[in-house]
Amino acid sequence: MLGFLVAATVLLEAVSATSLGVVSTEGGMVEGKNIRLGSQRHMDVFKGIPFAGVPGRFEKPSRHPGWDGILKATDFRDRCLQLTVLLNDVYGSEDCLYLNIWVPHINSVATNLPVMVWIFGGGFLAGASFGANFLDNYLYSGQEIADRGNVIVVTLGYRVGSLGFLSTGDAGLPGNYGLWDQQAAIAWVHRNIRSFGGDPSNITLFGESAGGASVNFQILTPHNKGFIKRAISQSGVAICPWAVNKNPRKFAEEVALKVNCPTDHNMAKCLKMTDPKALTLAGTINMSGSPDAPLVYNLVLSPVIDGDFLPDDPSELFHNAANVDYMAGANDMDGHIFTGLDVPSVNSGLIDTPIDEVKRLLASLTKEKGTLGSENAFSTYTLDWGSKPSRETVKKTVVAIETDYLFLIPTQAALYLHASKAGTGRTFSYLFSEPNRLGGIVTPFPSWLGADHADDLQYVFGKPFSTPLGYWPSHRAVSGYMIAYWTNFAKTGNPNTGNLSVPASWPAFTSNGHQFLEINSKMDSSYVQQKLRFRYVNFWTSVLPNLPTVYSE
Repeated sequence: MLGFLVAATVLLEAVSATSLGVVSTEGGMVEGKNIRLGSQRHMDVFKGIPFAGVPGRFEKPSRHPGWDGILKATDFRDRCLQLTVLLNDVYGSEDCLYLNIWVPHINSVATNLPVMVWIFGGGFLAGASFGANFLDNYLYSGQEIADRGNVIVVTLGYRVGSLGFLSTGDAGLPGNYGLWDQQAAIAWVHRNIRSFGGDPSNITLFGESAGGASVNFQILTPHNKGFIKRAISQSGVAICPWAVNKNPRKFAEEVALKVNCPTDHNMAKCLKMTDPKALTLAGTINMSGSPDAPLVYNLVLSPVIDGDFLPDDPSELFHNAANVDYMAGANDMDGHIFTGLDVPSVNSGLIDTPIDEVKRLLASLTKEKGTLGSENAFSTYTLDWGSKPSRETVKKTVVAIETDYLFLIPTQAALYLHASKAGTGRTFSYLFSEPNRLGGIVTPFPSWLGADHADDLQYVFGKPFSTPLGYWPSHRAVSGYMIAYWTNFAKTGNPNTGNLSVPASWPAFTSNGHQFLEINSKMDSSYVQQKLRFRYVNFWTSVLPNLPTVYSE
C-alpha cells in the first residue's frame, strides 16, 4: 500500500509539474529544462538564449535575426573571446551574446515575478555569464537566489578585453562595446521577460567588481530610460579609479603596434581587419605591481567617456539615476588581492612591511598632488599607530589604503551622489565583513584577513546551500541574510521588506546621516552604523582634491 501511495504521489507531482514549457520570444521559440526542487517547487532553466546577433568587430550589437523551430536552451554557450588566466593564450568565441534564465515555480507557474539581472566582473578583461565552475557547479547559477527569493534570475554575456573595450578615443573606435552588449541584454529582458513569467517593470541589475561598475554605468547612461527599477553594485562603481580610462588612445596605439597596424588615421580601419585572437592577445596587461607602480594603473581596457553611452564624466550623470533605487557596498578588505601584488610583504607573517613601502604606495596613489598629498595621506593613515605600530597594524593599514582607494571611498562617493540627486530612488550602503575562509590556513591568506575581493559572491549565489559540505552553518547564515536583503530589495526597493526575514533593519543612506549596514554571520541590530570610515572618506573626497595639483598625465 505504501509503495502504491508513493508511486501515486510521484505520478501526481509529474502530472502537475509546474513548467512554462515552450516559450515564445521575439527571435523564436525556446525550451529549457524543468527541474524539481521539492514538493510544489519546480524551476525552469534556460541556458544560451541569444539576445543579439554575432557582433561585428568593434561595432554595437544588433538584434538577432531569429531562428526556425524550437531552440533547445539547455547548455551554456561560449564565453566571449578573452585571455586565459596566465594571459598567454585566448579562449572563447566572438559568437557570445547569450543569456541564461532561472524561473522558479512555487505552487503554481510563475507570473509577474521581479527580475534580477546579473553582470559578471573580471576587470573588463575576463569572465562569463556562468562564472567559474567545478564539476558542473557554476558560480553564477541563479538557482538558489531564484528558489529562495522567488525571483527570476538572468545572467548575461558581454564582450571583454580588446574586443569589448579598446578605444582610439574618437569616432574611429569609440569603445564601450561591452557596455552596449549589456544594454542590449537589458533591453531584451525588458521586451521578452513577460513570456517567462517576469515583470518587465521591475528589473533589478546586480553585479560585482567590473560588473558592479557596469551596473552603475547602466543606470547613469541615458540609453536605459525606463528599463531599470533598481540596481546593486558590489565592490565597484562608475567612479572607481579603474572604471574609466581617460586616455584610451595611448593603449590603442600600443595594441596597434603589437599587431602591425599603423598609429595614424588608418589605425581603426586596420584594427577592424586584424585577427580577433591576435587583438585579444595584444590587449594583455602587466599583472605585476609595486609600491611605485601599483597594479591599478595597468587596468586600461575599461569604459571611456564616448559622448554617446557616457555623454559625460560618470560623476556628472547621477541625475539619470534619480528614480532608480540603488544599493552599493564594498568588502572590508577588498583591496587585499591587489595589495598582495603591489606590496608582497603584507602576506608574510614573518617579515615586517617597511614603513618606506607604505609611504611609496601612498605617494603613487596621490602623485598628482605631489609631496603635500603623500604627506597628508601618510598622516591620515598613521594617526592611530602610536610610536611603535605592530607588524600586523602596518600590514592591515596597507590593505586598508588599497581597499579605500580602489573600492570603498568611490562607493561612498557614488552613494552620496545618488542620494543627493535622488527623486523617488532610495539609497542603501553596506560593508561586507565575513572573514575570508582561507585566512591563516593557506598562503597567501593571513590570519587577520577579512572579506577579500570577490568573497561576497559565494554567499550571494547561495553556495553554502548548494554545496553544504564546503561550508559551516555560520556561512549558511550569512548567505541566507544576503539573499534575503538582495531579493527583498529587488521586490520592493527596501531590503527589509519582502518575503524573507532579516536579522537587522537596514536604514536608507541619506546625505546627512550616511547610515550603513555591516553584513556578516554574527550580525544583529547593532550592526547598523553611520559614517563608514569617515576620516578616510573625508581625506580622499575633500582634503586631497583641494590640494594644489602639481602633476598631471
